[in-house]
Amino acid sequence: MKTGGIGGANTLTGLRFEDKVDFQQLIGAIPGYSVRKDHSKAGMGVFFEDMLVARCFRKYDFYTFLSESKVDWQNVLSRRLLPDDALLVIVRETLFIIEVKYQQVAGSVDEKLQTCDFKRKQYLKLVAPLGLKVEYVYVLNDWFKKPEYKDVLDYIHSVNCHYRFNELPLAWLGLPTKKV
Repeated sequence: MKTGGIGGANTLTGLRFEDKVDFQQLIGAIPGYSVRKDHSKAGMGVFFEDMLVARCFRKYDFYTFLSESKVDWQNVLSRRLLPDDALLVIVRETLFIIEVKYQQVAGSVDEKLQTCDFKRKQYLKLVAPLGLKVEYVYVLNDWFKKPEYKDVLDYIHSVNCHYRFNELPLAWLGLPTKKV
């Protein structure tokens, strides 16, 4: 990643993240994909070659989705979690909570990385009535490849959460790719 850099959205096999990222725009920029609103449902629909393959939710949209699905979050959690981006991959029946963390100096993100286990379990409780699985994934920049992050990265994996550096491959999410 370079400061002020551009590009990456033209990849056919994954989502390339940079500092200020709009997850839905990244998906929509991949050939064959479109992201559009279905006004009768929460969030945004993700379409591949005009077939609905996923739904995206941001912050409060996720709770609108739960309400549509007859899940009363207040009977499950004591406090709302607001996902930056949540992606429900329909064929996998899996909700991906995607947290993009970019650092250029040491800061508060260091401790936030250690909260994934708690948050994943909270999301699991929320979607259990719907029979969905939950995957919690951080997309990190190269800052986190430093040796001082080894323990926290090991921890993330040890609690069944994930991290990727700079990109999320479509196949890893269970989304189709266009044949080149």
